[in-house]
Amino acid sequence: MANTPNQRLYDRMEAYWKRPSPAFFDDLAMDVFREQASRNPVYARYLELLGCDTTAVQYPGQIPFLPISLFKTHLLRTGEWTPEMHFTSSGTTAKTASRHDVRKLEVYLQNTERGFRHFFGPVEGYAVLALLPSYLERQGSSLVAMAGHFIRRSGYPESGFFLHQYDALIRHIDLLMEKGVPTLLLGVTFALLDLAERGPFRWSGLMVMETGGMKGRRREMVREEVHRRLCAAFAVDRVYSEYGMTELFSQAYSMGDGLFRPAPGMRVQARQITDPFAAPPSGKTGVLNIIDLANLDTISFVATDDLGRVFPDGSFEVLGRLDHSDLRGCNLLVL
Repeated sequence: MANTPNQRLYDRMEAYWKRPSPAFFDDLAMDVFREQASRNPVYARYLELLGCDTTAVQYPGQIPFLPISLFKTHLLRTGEWTPEMHFTSSGTTAKTASRHDVRKLEVYLQNTERGFRHFFGPVEGYAVLALLPSYLERQGSSLVAMAGHFIRRSGYPESGFFLHQYDALIRHIDLLMEKGVPTLLLGVTFALLDLAERGPFRWSGLMVMETGGMKGRRREMVREEVHRRLCAAFAVDRVYSEYGMTELFSQAYSMGDGLFRPAPGMRVQARQITDPFAAPPSGKTGVLNIIDLANLDTISFVATDDLGRVFPDGSFEVLGRLDHSDLRGCNLLVL
């Protein structure tokens, strides 16, 4: 049993979700760091190459972050276990796709639901309509897994996935709006724009949430232009945004103001573009580092390739990607 995942840390995660606080997060992050530094072979080797004395790491700000590109080349597991499945990014070839092994799918689904509830209330209170072409057309999408869970948890039989059935989707939304049902339309950005071109509609009660991504279907637009078009077509006053990726079990959400707020189990920091071990001044552009406590079985300290700004209250903006990074399906719009 020595190589199985640490149940004590799972129990601490449960306790944290009941009473989250910055101090509890810091303490738990240090526990997770010590676990992963000793029992994740890839991370342990990375720390060794950095010359990192793990006993000298005393607080989360000192923790080294593992480059996200290693999800493309290595199996990242803390301890020894057999995955139930794995998530893959939408890279164009197996060589460029990231792979995130999932020890228990239930852990991921529970975490996504908790994060959504933190910002928007119980998912059971919404009819959930998922417009995710391209994601539905491949295997291993974490976004599809999340949306499917929300649909199953929804209290409304009208909830469901839509591929290219725009007419059926429009009828569903019209009916739900007539009934006054709280409705979430979760969609990849290019598909929401395709739907908008069939409007205008009178859906002022609709909650529209874009997940980013043009996938070469349309020219890239700044987020403000996308949201302006969607608001005008759907008659809504804001468009929400979701920030997530294959390599993370947690998500962040924007309420339409361009600022993402991370779920309680997630913290976003920034590193300098030219020095990965130094932080830029608060509010200045850097590259995003993410602590995701839900990645307990893999790696919780991920150095992404997303450019952004992090603010004192923990919110952050996403401004694009580093020039050397591959484009990917969950890529957010360039601002």
